Parts: sequence; structure tokens; C-alpha cells
Amino acid sequence: MSLDPALRSRIESLLQSNRVVLFMKGQPTMPQCGFSAKAVGALSALGVDYAHVNVLADQEIREGIKVYGDWPTIPQLYIDGELVGGSDIIEQMTNSGELATLLGLEAPDRTPPAITITPAAAEMLQNAVADAGPGAALALSINAQFQPNFQLAQFDANAIASESNGVRVQFDLASARRADGITIDWVDDIRGKGLAIDNPNAPKPVQALSPMDADAKVRASEVLLVDVRPADERAIASVKLPFKTFDGNGRAELEALPKDTALAFLCRSGGRSQQAAEEFRALGFTNVHNVTGGINAWADDVDGTISKY
Repeated sequence: MSLDPALRSRIESLLQSNRVVLFMKGQPTMPQCGFSAKAVGALSALGVDYAHVNVLADQEIREGIKVYGDWPTIPQLYIDGELVGGSDIIEQMTNSGELATLLGLEAPDRTPPAITITPAAAEMLQNAVADAGPGAALALSINAQFQPNFQLAQFDANAIASESNGVRVQFDLASARRADGITIDWVDDIRGKGLAIDNPNAPKPVQALSPMDADAKVRASEVLLVDVRPADERAIASVKLPFKTFDGNGRAELEALPKDTALAFLCRSGGRSQQAAEEFRALGFTNVHNVTGGINAWADDVDGTISKY
């Protein structure tokens, strides 16, 4: 299949303008497939700056890049205009240190994480490996949202690996960093039956904040208020306090703040703000709040002069 010259020119312009380009599904902050999420995680683990192209938003690029590099799947990583490969190759090169070398970066820290596996969990995991047969190993991945995923994999003598209570666990580079200090237990209680992982590195859950408490904290400069509603809704009803918005580059500026910045998100009734709060928590922000009831509850509990809609 030949590539339209205009489309080829678009792709080449992208590659010439940026040393590192990831063609992916979705955005780095919200990948739309597991393979794109793995690629983003690998690049993030190296701390490399890269341009990205969301192929879901551009059908021509989505099909054209497959022809351009003669590579049938997405994601695809290009460095200096050359195709590196897809998700599995990106992950392998990251874990081996080859990708860091290619990018001129220092070799990544491959220190195995300190983990604790309780005797009950160790018994279950040992049985799972034994049932899988020779050459099997346990692999634990922890994504950017700190969601763990245990899998049976091929034993890799060169993998980053830790051992506790006779159980060996392999990690990719990003997961190894996120796993340091975890405790793996086996539970059989009201929560159900299965493995439970306590990860001290995971951001705290989004915390509910009443309008009255939010008002007090904003006035005391203890939290940064973010109104996620569009301008037309804010024109109907807004708090009479300083607040940030997503207008223009507002979201990007907020994402660039230190990850321990206290943020409180506000919308009409609490739904959109909860979603925004979860997204910022997924980015690694550790002190995130949602104003319960939104601006309408603020009108009821704090400032009766605010219009409800």
C-alpha cells in the first residue's frame, strides 16, 4: 500500500520537529489502550521528554503511520526519525537500559524493591507458580494509577526481581520503583478472597471536602481551589474567592505544580469535579479533594447570594 505524499510529508514533519515521538491511542495522562499505557509508563520511568500523537483523533495518521514504518500496530516509538518499535520492544529496551543509552541518558536505577510477602500469600503464590510448570515466574506490574496486576511470566534471570518468604517476583522498571515497600497478603474476609497489596507509595484517595471546610481552607491559603466548569456556567454562579480554571493553559499549569500541592476541585454538583480530582490523583498528586455538592451546596451552606442552577 502506497502512502499519500501529503500524508507522508505530515508524518516526516512531525518526526523532524521532535526527536522523540510516540504515536499512541489517547493522551499520556489518559491512554486509551493497555499497550499505549505501557509505552507511556516506560518513557515516564526514564523521565524523557517526548512528543505524542493521538491516533484516535486523526484517522489518516492512524493508518498512515502503519504504512510509513511498515509496522502494523499502535503504539509506535520514533527516535531521531527512526522507528524503535511497539510496546513490547519499548518495555524490553527500557528494562535492559538500551533505550536510555539510545537517548543519551544515564542508565536507569535497577535496584530491586523491598517487598514483604506474608506466609499466607507466599503459600498461594508458590502453588500458582508450581501449577504453571517449569520456567514460570511471578511478575507484578503496577501502573501509573498504582493498580497492581499479578501475572505468570517466563522466568527472566536478568529481570529486576525481589524475594520474600521464598517467593521471587519480577518487575519492569517503572513497577519496581512503585513497588518499594509494598506488603502482599492473602485475605479471606468480608472483602472477599484473594491477594491484597498495601502500597505506601500510592497517592491517597480523593478526599471529600465540605463547602464550609473548603471555604475556610481557601481563605487560609491551605488549598488551591479549581473550578472545572466552563466559563458560561461560572458566569451564572461562582464563589467569591480566588480560584483556578482549566481555561486556556490552565490545566497544563496545574499539572506542572509540585505533586504535594493541595487541590480542591469544584463543579455544579460534584460529579465533574470528582472525575477531575481522580485524574490529578492518577498524575501523582497526593493531596486532592472534591468539594461535595459543588457550587449549589456552596450556595446552601456558605454563601446564599450565589445563584443555584
